[in-house]
Amino acid sequence: MIVPGIWNSDPEHWQSRWQDDRGPEAVRIAPTSWSAPEPADWSRAIDRAVAAVDEPPVLVAHSLGVIAAWRWLVEHDDGRVAGAFLVAPPDPDAPGFPAAARTFTLPETAVATPSLLVVSDDDPYCSRERAESMGAAMGAEVHRLGAFGHVNVASGVGAWPIGRGLLEDFAARR
Repeated sequence: MIVPGIWNSDPEHWQSRWQDDRGPEAVRIAPTSWSAPEPADWSRAIDRAVAAVDEPPVLVAHSLGVIAAWRWLVEHDDGRVAGAFLVAPPDPDAPGFPAAARTFTLPETAVATPSLLVVSDDDPYCSRERAESMGAAMGAEVHRLGAFGHVNVASGVGAWPIGRGLLEDFAARR
């Protein structure tokens, strides 16, 4: 289940490529607005997407989608999803955080759902230390990638085979 960040993931983003590879079994959330995101709307979009699949999915979230997924899990930590693969969380307190997404705050509540938070050492939207503290607050396993920027098209990761391997390993443990 694909949970992109603000403005959605364009066709060259690893999330879109992975979704294309999986075909119809991969579902992307569909909030009312990608550019003026509202937490309640994104939560409802995750609800609809989870309800549309037959088996508990693994949430595959990037950037603002990480915060949306975490917030959703806090309220729905009941086995509806098999796990959460969360990549490049943004820091809502950082200067580069989009003004349009200021209503997305961190829950700082641990969840029982198995979660893997993948962080980059040089993410311009969140320091490694802040990302690691988010992982601890969430109760997630944290995987440091090294220097991969925001793990997006601008970072040059392409289809991101390293991430695909991490996801496959994570999903196999569910």
